Amino acid sequence: MTRELRGRAGSGPTGWFASLWHMVIRALTREDHDGWMELWDGYLSFYRVEVGEQITSLTFTRMCEKKDGMFGLVAVDDDGEVVGFANCLVHPSTWSIAGYCYLEDLFVAPHARGGEVAKGLIDATAAAAHERGVERMYWNTQQFNGAARSLYDTVGKLTSMVVYEREV
Repeated sequence: MTRELRGRAGSGPTGWFASLWHMVIRALTREDHDGWMELWDGYLSFYRVEVGEQITSLTFTRMCEKKDGMFGLVAVDDDGEVVGFANCLVHPSTWSIAGYCYLEDLFVAPHARGGEVAKGLIDATAAAAHERGVERMYWNTQQFNGAARSLYDTVGKLTSMVVYEREV
């Protein structure tokens, strides 16, 4: 699955850039490793978390090989730079025959934000989930992530669920 996007470049301190960009959203491949890693490091830094090298490597491999229900999508610009990713997991559910798709991680490089990249990745994830026959797609974000939430309010429905977690 490959999706193409055209539009304006992201916003900067002086507003919208005038240049047009062309973006392709496609499945993550091993050749995307360095670009994905750069964004992954930025994503983890944004959320102030550390994920070990072994977990990062395993996650990347699972998504490239589409193992354990995992798959990844990347947004790539005209220069071949990976400027965004969606890390996803399809899983069974006790409430559905078809299962669900969890969009676990979504990140766009700072210089590519403000345009259609994040929305394109969400739409492409929904299309990939549909191709996999699942019933619903969902994702989480932190309450303070206002920029992301303003987009999410336009492409999804805020639920009343509250998330708890516990180390085991």
